[in-house]
Amino acid sequence: MSTESDITVPPKDYRLLVPRDWFRIDLTQDRWRAQLKKFVDHQAEGKNVPAELKQETWATLRNTAEAGVRTGALEFFLRPELEGGGILPASLIVSLIPRPGGLTPAQLQESLATEQRHAASTAEMSTVLLPAGETVQVLTPTTMDLYVQMPGAFGYLALAFAVPLSGVTGPMRRLCESIAGSLRWIV
Repeated sequence: MSTESDITVPPKDYRLLVPRDWFRIDLTQDRWRAQLKKFVDHQAEGKNVPAELKQETWATLRNTAEAGVRTGALEFFLRPELEGGGILPASLIVSLIPRPGGLTPAQLQESLATEQRHAASTAEMSTVLLPAGETVQVLTPTTMDLYVQMPGAFGYLALAFAVPLSGVTGPMRRLCESIAGSLRWIV
């Protein structure tokens, strides 16, 4: 069985299936801040959400998006996880990490493991095979980062899931894995 990563030309684009109830923000457009504000306002609408919590959520998401934009993020997906009146969402940031002739998945995993050891992190790492190609998976109790090697070893597409309230377990883990498994390259 061959995977899409056997292709030796860089992909033109990718396709990723994300559930309809996830709010999509295009980070390649200048209007992403307004879209993010709209999401936060919509989640707080009709709920007794303190203004401080709404502002804190907005600032956290804005900072996350800004950090993503600086490192090649393309899309930011948000799924509300309402728990105890909070509005902090589950999220997915999709980023392009170009590395022509760069690291193999095994080398990337070793590099990430070295970073984790220096940070004294307890992340669980493995290499998995998705339909889109060989993938390095980094799992913590509330995050799942997947680095999917692009066809022709032209870099990686990073899928960074964060599930701050319920954690990346049970149904949410299966949902994150399903979204990642839907990734297809357009060549």
